[in-house]
Amino acid sequence: MPGQAIAASPKAAPTQQAVTAAAESTYTQRFLDHYNKIKNPANGYFSPKGVPYHSVETLIVEAPDHGHETTSEAYSYWLWLEAMYGRVTGDWAPFNNAWANMEQYIIPAQADQPTNSFYQANKPATYAAEWDLPNQYPSTLRTEVGVGSDPIAGELQSAYGNSNIYGMHWLLDVDNWYGYGRCGDGTTSPSYINTFQRGAQESVWETVPHPSCESFNWGKTGQGFLSLFTGDASYSKQWRYTNAPDADARAIQAAYWAYVWAREQGKESLVADTAKKAGKMGDYLRYAMFDKYFKRIGQCIGETACPAGTGKNSMHYLMSWYYSWGGALDTSGGWAWRIGSSHSHFGYQNPMAAYILSTTSFARPQSATGVTDWATSLQRQLEFYTWLQSAEGGFAGGATNSWNGRYAQPESASSFYGMYYDWQPVYHDPASNQWFGFQAWSVQRVAEYYYVTGDAKAKKLLDKWVGWASANTTLTADGKYQIPSTLQWTGEPDTWNPTTPGTNSNLHVSIVDYTTDVGVTAAFARTLTFYAARSGSVSAKTLAKELLDRMWANYQTSKGVAVPEKREDYKRFDDAYNAATGDGVFVPTGWTGKNAQGATVDANSTFLSLRPKFQQDPDWAKVQSYLAGGAVPEFTYHRFWAQADIALAMADYGRLLDGVTPPPVSIIASANDLSVPEGGSKSFTVSLSAAPTSNVTVNITKVSGDADLFLATASTLTFTPSNWSVGQTVTLSAGEDADLTNGTAVFQLAATGLTPVPVNAAELDNDIPPPATCTVTVDTSNDWGNGQVGRVIVQNFGTQPINNWKVSWTATNDFTLTNSWNGTFTKTGRSVAVTPLWNSTVPVNGNVEAGFQASYSGAKPVPSGVSLEGYTCNIVVK
Repeated sequence: MPGQAIAASPKAAPTQQAVTAAAESTYTQRFLDHYNKIKNPANGYFSPKGVPYHSVETLIVEAPDHGHETTSEAYSYWLWLEAMYGRVTGDWAPFNNAWANMEQYIIPAQADQPTNSFYQANKPATYAAEWDLPNQYPSTLRTEVGVGSDPIAGELQSAYGNSNIYGMHWLLDVDNWYGYGRCGDGTTSPSYINTFQRGAQESVWETVPHPSCESFNWGKTGQGFLSLFTGDASYSKQWRYTNAPDADARAIQAAYWAYVWAREQGKESLVADTAKKAGKMGDYLRYAMFDKYFKRIGQCIGETACPAGTGKNSMHYLMSWYYSWGGALDTSGGWAWRIGSSHSHFGYQNPMAAYILSTTSFARPQSATGVTDWATSLQRQLEFYTWLQSAEGGFAGGATNSWNGRYAQPESASSFYGMYYDWQPVYHDPASNQWFGFQAWSVQRVAEYYYVTGDAKAKKLLDKWVGWASANTTLTADGKYQIPSTLQWTGEPDTWNPTTPGTNSNLHVSIVDYTTDVGVTAAFARTLTFYAARSGSVSAKTLAKELLDRMWANYQTSKGVAVPEKREDYKRFDDAYNAATGDGVFVPTGWTGKNAQGATVDANSTFLSLRPKFQQDPDWAKVQSYLAGGAVPEFTYHRFWAQADIALAMADYGRLLDGVTPPPVSIIASANDLSVPEGGSKSFTVSLSAAPTSNVTVNITKVSGDADLFLATASTLTFTPSNWSVGQTVTLSAGEDADLTNGTAVFQLAATGLTPVPVNAAELDNDIPPPATCTVTVDTSNDWGNGQVGRVIVQNFGTQPINNWKVSWTATNDFTLTNSWNGTFTKTGRSVAVTPLWNSTVPVNGNVEAGFQASYSGAKPVPSGVSLEGYTCNIVVK
């Protein structure tokens, strides 16, 4: 069966291993029951190609404007769902298949981003201001406004051997409902599309959907849809994508747990390759840490006055709202661009992902500075939460380095490292921080991080937030519940002082109304579960159980767990543009074109007129009746993210809290894999899993490894019955050395009567490699969709011959070698090693060439991590 179809195919009955796991907990069995509903093809959660839909139902309008679109968010939840399935059953094929499906369909392939090689890091993009209202667009491209330089492009190219971005585009038209197809072919599905493009006030009801690959087949003649968004003298056919950082970070979380759980089963080798890809995704996710135009962070006021950034002074180290990249379709005379985002919402932060990417060896970014950037980000994110926590406990909006998206004079007096407080960062219709779901989503990551590490800073945040959220949750007499829904904010946080943080006594949150939303309830319950599992809070455990039990008992459907929703906002389907209010779809007078559904796009357009196929939807009659003056329509939606979170909430409670007897005392290290910079240090914390009956002394010893790695703090730690859960800091250091090798060492934490815990340390070498004396080219451009003829060329520019050369790489997709010449090609999985056949010497100023033929299915196998053993070479991948 093709890999892309596996996800949607019927599942076999759970294995005995799964049945045994389920028997341990009612909640684990609920996970399996709910998982099987989601994976049942009859329930409609997946497309025929195995892509998860945003929702089972098609007529739904929120951030995605059709139910059979999908988002990177849905993919990230699918990965997490399959990781949990692997933990319960021991079957890791579904998790790996989900990642492969993501790579095939929502991470743009080389063919979808063909001109990245033209990208110039010193000229990342041309400036265009953001505006308050859609009718202020198109925004003129302005070359006179200086932009900074991109400091990570070169190291990413060096680490991964190509210029492509490894990140998800946020929105897919799964069944090609809009009709744009793949890069203008009109038929291929899924297809990349986009909607929001015109500032903070552009709601989903005011967007003009358009293809991500602008081939000028639709829209205005010779301009496509480009001239609705940017003003330029002329327009070129181009591709462009936008990444939602919270989704990529969630995918990294899923990969982490997959590896951890597989390792517990002795099966880590089954998911090791995927975990490495998570590290790679995290490397590129750093683009979300930059000011949109790589301008300096802090007091950045005035488009021309705010200076262009150099090095990493354009890096705020937070998870901003997006990063984007694009380029020309013309591969002969191309160009490419990249931007970050100046706006950071607390709801997108993910300290758990930052912890994973800065401490583990199995999901480690391979770039020169990826690990250290994520280590900085982890601390910066925890500071960000602290700065934004209200007097009551809820977290306020966020901060921006570019007020109003055009470096305007801020209206806020409060700042965080020079970025200005914004209670509704990014979008304003509706206000971006009025939804309690952002609280539950984001704080779950803090709670998970706290569960793994015991970090006291995270616990302090959680103590206050859990108290606030719990106090405003009602368990009703009818066996149901109410949790917060809409929030209202007043005041501002104190300007951030990392040495002495303020109390935020003037920042307040109030709750406007309440909800039974099942997806948000699940996220809230997961937050409580992780918090209770680490802190021992009985009240948090009890509330988590009540929410899960009441949701399960009251809101079961044949397809999942869901509640009816009244949609008063559906009155906006036929809104005509109103210049006084800004409601409706704005298209400039005189602008006209056609979209792929055959609709005219002009000044008379409405949301519905741009999407006439909605009138063919089986649920349209309810909306039509409402527009004609009838009752508010009611829908019961099965959103993929919500159903996955419900399943995960059950499984988390089952494994962490249900029937769990207090575990024996054990040693817990906040990190078991540590990357230590040469000439620097790296710290982790040690605590106990439960209260001991008497003092416990933990001894720290180095048991093997590189002499340059050593313990820089005390070799003993003492824990008492009262401080057992408080993490104590241990610091490892790496001495400077002259080699280019990343040394390793193993340290052991041991105490009388307790199982020793190893901590693996890896040195991050900082020595500058010698200048390249060779070039290795792997050329697979002679490709026809299911096969290729490749060339491997080694050129020697040094002063000595290269003897017994060996070239290695790992392909991005599996393939079959069918022939080779002038070299011995050895293939192990997706890894290839090429050694001489008769041509073992590469003479000075000479070269050798070997060739191969391969066949494959699915995505083209692109060489990654190309190297010549024993030499520092320039790497070229075609």
